[in-house]
Amino acid sequence: MTSQSDKANAFRALHQGPTFVIANAWDGGSARILAGLGYKAIATSSGAQAGTYGRRDGAVNRDEALAHCAIIATATDLPVSADFEKGFADDPNGVAETVRRAGEIGLVGCSIEDASGNKEKPIYDFAQAVERVTAAVEAARAHKFPFTLTGRYEGFLRGESDLDNAIKRLQAFEKAGADVLMAPGLSDLASVKKVCSSLSKPFNFMVGIPGKSFSVAELTAAGVKRISLATSLYRFAMTGLAEAAREVMEKGTFGYMDRSMPSPQLRDYMKG
Repeated sequence: MTSQSDKANAFRALHQGPTFVIANAWDGGSARILAGLGYKAIATSSGAQAGTYGRRDGAVNRDEALAHCAIIATATDLPVSADFEKGFADDPNGVAETVRRAGEIGLVGCSIEDASGNKEKPIYDFAQAVERVTAAVEAARAHKFPFTLTGRYEGFLRGESDLDNAIKRLQAFEKAGADVLMAPGLSDLASVKKVCSSLSKPFNFMVGIPGKSFSVAELTAAGVKRISLATSLYRFAMTGLAEAAREVMEKGTFGYMDRSMPSPQLRDYMKG
């Protein structure tokens, strides 16, 4: 088995090389398949994670999230970074505790966002958002390996559209020590390029929003270093499930079996 330190160093190194795709898994089996396909790193997805619990995104608590991530982190020798939403806490100390515990279950990175989960005030005030990322960074640095902390701006997904404000926040997260920056929902490549050129740390682009997803080549040209797939793989897998189950229910046929991956091939992907 690869040590956690080696995984952490390998994950850091990926951010220095060519643009790479980090694939989002939702359980140990999907993580092993993605590893077998040749991906170099795995991320979790809060939305897909919630789906495995039969809940909506944001309805999983910290203990449940950590238990779920631990399964994925131990399923392969790949580095795993977690989507930890707001860190399961409003206060900086609570966020730091989440990052501390993340390192204890085998994760080598995580993201902390500035979405509050409060419908009345969906984004934390600037000062509080920065304070929370600062606390997360301090906890990350306390690990005995290079834990990669991603600072994530959520405004574009919460009704805000001010690109300059997004850049201001991302730059503040960078200054606070975040290793990677992220702002889901950028609407065009020109905006992506502007954000990337405004930062000195790697930027993660999140694929999965219809009409706001671009090719690897386009994102690379815009300056993106890491591309995550969010819930898109999980949604595609669940679409296949629904289509196959509907065929049986409505037609009484099993044609979906001819379109599914043969068992030997599936086993081969999950070896290791």
